[in-house]
Amino acid sequence: MNELEKGRVALVTGGSRGIGKGIALVLADAGYDIAITYTSKQELAVEVAEQIRQKGRRAAVIQGELTDEKIPRQIVDTCVQEMGRIDVLANNAGRTMFGNILKIELATIDHLIDLNFKGCVLMLQAAAQYMVKAGIRGNIVNITSTRGQRAYPNDGVYGGLKAGLSRATESFALDLAPYGIRVNCIAPGSIPHGNWKANEAHKDAYTDFQQRIPLKRFGTGEDIGQAVAWLVSAQASYITGQTINVDGGLILPGMPEIDRGAGPKTWA
Repeated sequence: MNELEKGRVALVTGGSRGIGKGIALVLADAGYDIAITYTSKQELAVEVAEQIRQKGRRAAVIQGELTDEKIPRQIVDTCVQEMGRIDVLANNAGRTMFGNILKIELATIDHLIDLNFKGCVLMLQAAAQYMVKAGIRGNIVNITSTRGQRAYPNDGVYGGLKAGLSRATESFALDLAPYGIRVNCIAPGSIPHGNWKANEAHKDAYTDFQQRIPLKRFGTGEDIGQAVAWLVSAQASYITGQTINVDGGLILPGMPEIDRGAGPKTWA
């Protein structure tokens, strides 16, 4: 079978939980075979892969720490070897870490740069180089954050890097447009993950914050997945170099977020 005749494949970094899991499952529903990456907790990745297979799609699980600059290319090579091709890269893997500029440690700054910016750029580069060589008019979606557009205390490094990735995406879109490869961003708002509902210590803070979101609810991984699925579809074929907020209207009023010194710590 010619490579270009095989089924569509999406590579989702950080696909074992949270937003990445939501993206992987929605893209599987949209007809993609899925490869997901994870750093630790292999059992979670295996569980997501099984859910994908139950939908009638192929699935692959790839371990890799994206702070290691050699890993992104290895992930792309492994995905192509196991799945045959890559049509979509959902560049989702990252960490949410905060710190006041007076106290944030160098190790935290380095980690955020290496994972949230450099790791994403190297993943994008490796996937794009593969797509160009294979003649695939693919899609790359970087998961950023509304924090890249609105400032909050203690998120200068995290939010600044997300802003940088969004701006870089505009240039990458220009670089890759001649090859028919579209590059865009999805910027989530507050997407709780983990067992946040069981966190009794911050229950009131969660409830209060949720009510101050214009659409009166937190987002879900599926919400982000649906946005990604649309953005990589033919219906969005004339869109590139854009950042689309999926945040329930969170940043429209410019409302302040809860003080993270006292409030929930599990939002994306």
